[in-house]
Amino acid sequence: MLERVPPRPDPLAPGSLTLSRRPDTLNVAVVVPLQGPAGIFGPSCECCAQLAAEEVNARSGVLGREMQLVVVDGGAPPDVVAGEVDALISAGAADAVVGWHISAVREVVAPRIGGRVPYVYTALYEGGEQSPGVFLTGETPERQLGPALRWYAGELGIRRWTIVGDDYIWPRSSGRAVHRYLAELDGEVCDEIYVPLGTEDFDEVVARVAASRCEGVIMLLIGNDAVAFNRAFSQAGLDRDYLRFSSLIEENVLLATGAEHTRGLMTAAGYFEDLPTASGLDFAAGYFRRFGPGAPVLNSLGESCYEGLRLLTELLRNAGEVDVRRIQLMAEGLEYESPRGTVQVRDRHLMQRVFLAAADGLQWDVIQQL
Repeated sequence: MLERVPPRPDPLAPGSLTLSRRPDTLNVAVVVPLQGPAGIFGPSCECCAQLAAEEVNARSGVLGREMQLVVVDGGAPPDVVAGEVDALISAGAADAVVGWHISAVREVVAPRIGGRVPYVYTALYEGGEQSPGVFLTGETPERQLGPALRWYAGELGIRRWTIVGDDYIWPRSSGRAVHRYLAELDGEVCDEIYVPLGTEDFDEVVARVAASRCEGVIMLLIGNDAVAFNRAFSQAGLDRDYLRFSSLIEENVLLATGAEHTRGLMTAAGYFEDLPTASGLDFAAGYFRRFGPGAPVLNSLGESCYEGLRLLTELLRNAGEVDVRRIQLMAEGLEYESPRGTVQVRDRHLMQRVFLAAADGLQWDVIQQL
């Protein structure tokens, strides 16, 4: 079952929630963006989370309890999101938290949870999260961004990059990682440009890219911001001369961008809809069988929410109880099969394969494993 947190005049006001827990249910707050630049990802995230819960419940649930999802809008301001999550936990209406949302939200949500319940963060992120009870399924720069830059240097001879990102922790921290990786490759950051979340006009940014004397552009933009940049980039004719690499771009953004604006665009991720592996193809078949041909586009971000609920399920079954300290104690080395293949928990992060892909119109052509 999937519910949404009912709207409240004051999201931080205690005692205003009507949701409550039953002893035979495991309530999971699923925090995914339903508005803002990342709102484009929300429908896929919700469907993949629902699919995971239905599959878990079809196999007797978790520790004899039915998994019930409560959706929280992760696209709201971070303090509001944290208030919603805190209220759910305090009211006994959330036994765990799972979801894809930007790092600016995670940085506020994690301290508010304070290790009271397990928190599975599914987005690729900048690395370094060590808050109690937090588990992370997403790709990190050392397994995604660094290997991609080494591939560009070795295969294409590209070492001069301009960074274009949104102005918050993930792009800024990833930008610092780019400097480190390029220093190892005798490369160079030619320019570094950060814009506010929700930016729509990229004309000045595109002009700076053209003047930077770079060979490629590293995009650290979210959702609709990436769409707006891609269109401005190709409309200015820069796609004829410069390649683009984004560590956070997926099928929804390709569709919104338009095939005429995706030339020379590449990415890396642990999952793609067209990933030619048995586990990936089986997941895609199950998704479209459940939601039909008109379902939200399947992508790595949506799949990450499925992955997060699968990881939560495996963690709880492995620990035998919903206790954060025991879950952490038992988690190291936990291994299971997922749409991403065989994955393993190490230091509360999910170790997984990462693949490089190039845009072919509105689809990703998976080139190789990094």
